[in-house]
Amino acid sequence: MNILLILIPLALALGGLGLAAFLWSLSNRQYEDLDGAAWRALMDDDTTPRPRSEDGR
Repeated sequence: MNILLILIPLALALGGLGLAAFLWSLSNRQYEDLDGAAWRALMDDDTTPRPRSEDGR
């Protein structure tokens, strides 16, 4: 039973820490453009052509 005196405050502190991290990420606009990062990862925007080898391949 004495372990509950440690575990309950510890669980509440970790939950509060997680909530604070989530609120910090909201205030720093981390969730504004969710689709943009996904499209940037998928797009192949190589504008310069690859150099050809000497044998023409």
